[in-house]
Amino acid sequence: MVNYYPIDGYERTGIKRLKYLELVKSGEIKSASPLPAGAYKSYEEITLNLLSKKKDSLESILTIDENFQKEINGLFKGLDKSYSLAVLDISDVNQIRYAKRNETAGYQPGSVGKLAVLVALFDQLSKIYPDSFEKRIDLLRSKSVKSGVWGLTDSHTVPIFNVETNKLIKRQVVASDVFTLFEWADHMLSVSNNGAASIVWREALLMAAFGQAYPELTQEEADAYFNTTPRKDLTDLSNDIVNLPLRNLNISSDEWRLGSFFTSGANKYVGDKGGSIGSTLGLMKFLIQLEQGNVIDEASSLEMKRLMYMTDRRIRYAQSPSLKEAAVYFKSGSLYQCNKTSGEPCGKYMGNITNFMNSVAIIEHPDNCTYMVVLMTNVLRKNSATDHMMLASSIDKIIKK
Repeated sequence: MVNYYPIDGYERTGIKRLKYLELVKSGEIKSASPLPAGAYKSYEEITLNLLSKKKDSLESILTIDENFQKEINGLFKGLDKSYSLAVLDISDVNQIRYAKRNETAGYQPGSVGKLAVLVALFDQLSKIYPDSFEKRIDLLRSKSVKSGVWGLTDSHTVPIFNVETNKLIKRQVVASDVFTLFEWADHMLSVSNNGAASIVWREALLMAAFGQAYPELTQEEADAYFNTTPRKDLTDLSNDIVNLPLRNLNISSDEWRLGSFFTSGANKYVGDKGGSIGSTLGLMKFLIQLEQGNVIDEASSLEMKRLMYMTDRRIRYAQSPSLKEAAVYFKSGSLYQCNKTSGEPCGKYMGNITNFMNSVAIIEHPDNCTYMVVLMTNVLRKNSATDHMMLASSIDKIIKK
């Protein structure tokens, strides 16, 4: 399990899992897995690192530092072209260092695409309440929606904490589940639940369709909308709301796009369109503008960064022991395909047709060493999690030097 969001965020967000983490931190509840040192940042301590460069262009920031590039190149000697990387050292914002490798190569983004759904959600909130960020937060906290078929067919469990009995259970989403928008967004990022991602995307779609009427929208009205609107119209609108905000960030459709929902339950109403693709350049452009406060607006950028904050067991890139003391804002994604008749080894995260594994991370060490990394790989017949972890340690060492 991977959890995000500062652990003191329960009062503001109503995300019950955060209450559980607060009780673990205070010692009232014993947990088998203690939090890493870097997971204890408070809600107020999370800030945006590039506000002073808010007006700087992507081109000026994404300028290769030759010495840095040489050191990063050294990490990939003997490795094939299936490794793509973009890394930006922002420890000193007046001397930003950038290095890259195969940065425009396209990969199936897998769960990293959920960040595009997060952007769509905050984009639509800004349209409903253009003049009040607090009203947007209040809607996330107070609006409860039901899973229905959209949330089904995902093996990832979600944590469900009962604040009365202090009992935590983990189980798959069922059709009758009701959570707030904030909790669905947290499930989408924290445990990378596919059902939650489809539900958040569905609600962003309803926000786009109903506008100012969305906050009062009933289950019956939502159901009627999906049952009576032509499938093509729903497909086109759902595609626009996740992709147009990325275009507004000067991220091209070849650099990052999302073409299909994350669960087959959603396909009852919406189709796939355009395919999904990600590149390290596209995702790096997103991270830079998030830190500049330019994704939707400053308050939205900060709230999205908080939702990416990691407050539990770290996986893949984020599992590197070098990052234990660091605050890590992270999303990982994988997608693999097997041909079991080929006689080649194949298994979970070890596809022999495709084997995508992607990591997006903002790293903040206590000594102000701060940087951003996007790593995408497609190494066949091998679980790349260890490679990602080892590269994380090596990159960290170069930047700290």
